[in-house]
Amino acid sequence: MKAYAMVRAALTFVALCLSLLLSATAAFGQDVGADVGGGAGIFRPRNPETKKSGAKPMTPIIKPSTRPSPRSNRGAAGAAGTAAAAAAEERVEDLLAKGNEFRDARRFAEAEEAYQGALKTKPRDGRAAYGLGNVYTDQQRWENAEMAYRNAAQWSPSNVDALVALSVVLVQPRTGADNAKRLADAEGFARRAVQLQPNNAVAWDRLGVALQSRGSLTSETEHSYRRAVELDPQFAVAYVHLGRILKRLGRSNEAAPLYDQAISLAKDAATLNLVAESLQSEQQWEQSGPVLERALALDARNPTTLLLMGRMLVVLKRYQEAESYLKTSTEVSPRAFQPFNLLGRTYLALERYADAEVTYERAAAFAPVGDRKQLAGAFGFQGVGDGYLKTKELNNAARAFQRALELDPGNKEIEQRLSKARSR
Repeated sequence: MKAYAMVRAALTFVALCLSLLLSATAAFGQDVGADVGGGAGIFRPRNPETKKSGAKPMTPIIKPSTRPSPRSNRGAAGAAGTAAAAAAEERVEDLLAKGNEFRDARRFAEAEEAYQGALKTKPRDGRAAYGLGNVYTDQQRWENAEMAYRNAAQWSPSNVDALVALSVVLVQPRTGADNAKRLADAEGFARRAVQLQPNNAVAWDRLGVALQSRGSLTSETEHSYRRAVELDPQFAVAYVHLGRILKRLGRSNEAAPLYDQAISLAKDAATLNLVAESLQSEQQWEQSGPVLERALALDARNPTTLLLMGRMLVVLKRYQEAESYLKTSTEVSPRAFQPFNLLGRTYLALERYADAEVTYERAAAFAPVGDRKQLAGAFGFQGVGDGYLKTKELNNAARAFQRALELDPGNKEIEQRLSKARSR
């Protein structure tokens, strides 16, 4: 009950995607939703537990040998080895605790370094791999997060937190990825979590999400969400997911009260983000605004809230307002692709082509392989080049088109634009 109570105190799981995130012993909360222009996401699992947060790790007691032996270094070497192992374990605990502190302070680079240090000291440590996955997830670095969580699940097979986190990450849409296999894996990991902890509301919710992400609008999917609500009547996220599938099943009259219930239960930014994202996925952009404002009042630098607010304003063509939210999002998540991508679109719409070019370059540094072509197109460097052509800045236009070709080699349309810019 203790770990589950921790989740109840800080339900902070959320994730964005087209389809949609223990028990009396351990759990964590989340959410998921739709996507505009690439894989953006929300999802904050709890930190890995360390001995530093409770009792100090015990140093093994080295008992002196009672067996007479000739003069040798064997006893001394054994004692030294045991002491070294204890010191290494102590260092791992210190690094994990530091990683948790840095992550909570959103000092992601330092958190990543601390968790990596723990893995170097103790390879195949499941907690360190899980901590790394959390840092990557906070920044929406889905490929890195997947690799880290897969390691955590392999090295700590009974870690339900890692299984659920991996299921969350696997439903994030990625251009050019083997989505069918990843979605099947997401379902498999969620089922394992339910098997390990059959009274875990979050695991049941994630099973519903995984099933729905595979297009399964069946009684099993609905049952998974209903089971989550039954196990935890205060679980706001599950109400949103249940409402969503009922709406897709044409039962909107049943869905509406569930959304209202989720909003009334929401006590944290992450859950409010989920509600807002759900509204956006149904094209109710303006209605998501007040929900996001409430989330920002709770956490003014929440990267997902900032991204969702910026996305809403971009869709509504309120670009000047969008700029400040997206700029802050890039400051909070300086290695995430989507905030830079949307900020670049904002500058492009504002005809601030130099700013757009610089921002798209930042986005390219963090773009997943499948999203790099997106940066080459009309809402990327090609669009920047077209803008420069309008202002008769031919050298700048040629540079932008050349960069677009580097991201999308062989694109005939961009080649023609580049040739045109160079020939003027």
